[in-house]
Amino acid sequence: MTMLTVAALQLALSSPDESENIAAVSALVEQAAAKGAQLILPPELFSGPYFCKVEDESLFAVARPTAEHPSVIAMQALATKLKVAIPTSFFERDGPHYYNTLAMIDEHGELLGTYRKSHIPDGPGYEEKFYFRPGNSGFKVWEVFGTSIGVGICWDQWYPECARTMALMGAELLLYPTAIGSEPYDEGLDTSRMWRRAMQGHAVSNCMPVVAANRIGTESENGGDGQSFYGHSFIADEWGDLVAEFGSSESGVLIASLDLARAAKHRAGMGFFRDRRPDLYGRLSEDI
Repeated sequence: MTMLTVAALQLALSSPDESENIAAVSALVEQAAAKGAQLILPPELFSGPYFCKVEDESLFAVARPTAEHPSVIAMQALATKLKVAIPTSFFERDGPHYYNTLAMIDEHGELLGTYRKSHIPDGPGYEEKFYFRPGNSGFKVWEVFGTSIGVGICWDQWYPECARTMALMGAELLLYPTAIGSEPYDEGLDTSRMWRRAMQGHAVSNCMPVVAANRIGTESENGGDGQSFYGHSFIADEWGDLVAEFGSSESGVLIASLDLARAAKHRAGMGFFRDRRPDLYGRLSEDI
């Protein structure tokens, strides 16, 4: 496919009622589809407040197996109805194990597979290692609407190795559902600009568009300390230029039509993949 219309959703997800958050995302999916979006990206773990601010054993109860998770069920129904593809982030329970997982739902409502977040952060306000095992799925690339897409999850977005691996697997477009905002250990630290630049760099060095969806608002549920999420969702083209962007407080749908044939031409012309030297990169696969 030459052209693909994509959307990123940005909204507050602070309700303790799971069904309310899923309904809010569903409403934006409907809006995006009505505007012509084919591939629609909600934020990370959108069924509720970002619970990893604290370590609380009771919160493992919100995890479900893939086929039973309310987010997956709701997005499969919407994808079927609207003929759109929806990468769906959720808290997965697999037997005794727990993962931060993405279900790739295609335009027919079919589950193409899952990707389990590879890089798991651990720090004030983002204590994910308490809840999630490191993903064991490896990176994934899926075809929707005739386009190969790669999806990383939040902390994955900082790693150029993740983006390049998906590109080498054939991805033509990279997506990152996210939950990121204030840093409780440093009230003056705003990572929003470097967060964007890191992913814009992936677009530049892999010559392909990048889409990122983040939440907004201040969340104090589950014993949290009022952590605020900074939005700044965006869509960048193959040059890393922002073609659609939100600030820190807008709620709604970002939409852009991407010329993937143009991106492929640029990718071939730049020669980044031609001139790679894997024989020199062994250090990348070694422990520090």
